[in-house]
Amino acid sequence: MTERDGGPVTVISFDGVSKGFPATRRGSAVSALDDVDLAVERGSIVGVIGYSGAGKSTLVRLVNGLEKPTAGVVEVLGVDVGSASATQLRGLRGRIGMIFQQFNLFTSRTVRGNVAYPLKVAGWKKQDIAPRVAELLDFVGIGDKANSFPRALSGGQKQRVGIARAIAANPELLLADEATSALDPQTTGEVLALLKEINRTLGITIVVITHQISVVHELCDQVIVMDGGRVVDSGDTYRVFAHPRAALTERFVSAVTQGVPTGETLEALLLGGGTLISADVNEFTSEKAAEVFEKHGVRHTVVFGGVTDIRGRQLGTLTYRVHADEGVLDAVVAELSTRTRAQLLRAPDAPPAQETPARGEEVSS
Repeated sequence: MTERDGGPVTVISFDGVSKGFPATRRGSAVSALDDVDLAVERGSIVGVIGYSGAGKSTLVRLVNGLEKPTAGVVEVLGVDVGSASATQLRGLRGRIGMIFQQFNLFTSRTVRGNVAYPLKVAGWKKQDIAPRVAELLDFVGIGDKANSFPRALSGGQKQRVGIARAIAANPELLLADEATSALDPQTTGEVLALLKEINRTLGITIVVITHQISVVHELCDQVIVMDGGRVVDSGDTYRVFAHPRAALTERFVSAVTQGVPTGETLEALLLGGGTLISADVNEFTSEKAAEVFEKHGVRHTVVFGGVTDIRGRQLGTLTYRVHADEGVLDAVVAELSTRTRAQLLRAPDAPPAQETPARGEEVSS
């Protein structure tokens, strides 16, 4: 764990980390991580996103000391995982809480028994365990389920038990490995709200491993995008969404933000008459596009797109159908382009419309 000049404390650090697995009778050698650099600051919520095989699971096993790096340095909560002894690694795992996709509850124990288990392992006194378990179950919203068995619970309730168990012994770091993948959208939202509350009230650093960009969108301060064992994009979540640096990031982001219409959608919109103008909505937009249209006396209607909220900042793209002379349209696009990215949209076989990048378009990570 490092701290400089009173600045942020780094609780997870990967420096040039690679992890390989040797060939077996069932398959060839595998490179799971390749020259990974990353840092997680204390008190943050960081999302690690990628498709199956991206290296996310291996990354988790390095963080909790279940694997050691083939090359590079992994430091977690001040412990060098690569050189740590078995005793040191056990101590490290005691400071890390884990939330799993399939809950991993003891079916033979009640909800109370499941949450009490890590406290017993940690050596808590018997008289201290009962009030701590009651406090935790109330905190996660299932105080009335203390005597129930897992088979009687819904998926969301099971995950709340898993969360209570994960934070029972006051960990410094919480790893959520695909914690919402088995849940429906409404329950996912409830679990994400609970994780936010844990971060806000308890100050626990949370690392979320997921393939769901919506989870990153709703929860995370920072995001790390992985592909083929490498980090292909990372930084402030808003920056990554607004200005993706990798094709994979663009594919993820398109799932939660509608961009500029293309293909058959664009062709159908063009049949409606008028002219189409697309304008990005972001934190640099100091004046709404509609106000620019009104200033120039241009009739306009939103026909495509959407705007979402990322950590309190708007992001999206709106496409308008407008009616005005070409000279006025050029002036409108020019004025919009001083604030955000804007362009005239044309048929696929027409000469390409000029797109003017907005001033200050890049956001530092």
